[in-house]
Amino acid sequence: MKRFLLLTAITCLAFLSHAQNKVLLYGGPQLASAFYSVNGKEQHVNTKPGFHLGTAMKVPFEGHFYFAPTVFYSLKGYKVDLTEPSTPPDPMATANDTRIHTLEVAPLFQFDIGKKASHFFFRFGPTIDVQLSGRETFTLQDKSKVSRKMKYSFKDYGYVGANVMATLGYETRGGSFFGVTLSHGLGSINNTDYGARILHQVAGISFGKYIRR
Repeated sequence: MKRFLLLTAITCLAFLSHAQNKVLLYGGPQLASAFYSVNGKEQHVNTKPGFHLGTAMKVPFEGHFYFAPTVFYSLKGYKVDLTEPSTPPDPMATANDTRIHTLEVAPLFQFDIGKKASHFFFRFGPTIDVQLSGRETFTLQDKSKVSRKMKYSFKDYGYVGANVMATLGYETRGGSFFGVTLSHGLGSINNTDYGARILHQVAGISFGKYIRR
């Protein structure tokens, strides 16, 4: 699945790059968290700093409406305090601190606000994130800690997650790009039967530059 999504992303961007469209390179800092619930009870989650780095196209669609296919790396994670037994990481865990590397493919749409060359815009759409790898450090009831790689399978953490993303930003006549983005998970990244429901949550700031017109 990971190889298929990566190949699809590369193929789409390679195809679009031959057209006379704008190509954006961008990146920036972000705060990552998660919605985490066990047996219907929401757990307290703290944010973790991260960053994102990617590329996107801006393809004319109709009027001020554009197609904006995007591929980017995103460093995510969360710190959760557990009051209910959670698998994963472990039924005896009282807290878990994770760091997750993801690759996201996003068929986004963009609406430019106004007719001026420098203008605000609104970008939105779904994303599919591939969990490339992750590491978790959880605390047990006896205060001992376990640090290990996160295990991905159909009975552990999931390989793929789904999200919805929205960006409000500004583009300049010279091609500079600035945006504020919010992203929220639509599907749990935990595949364990009757396990915790874990949805990625990310808030970030992006700076970029269009390199081709």
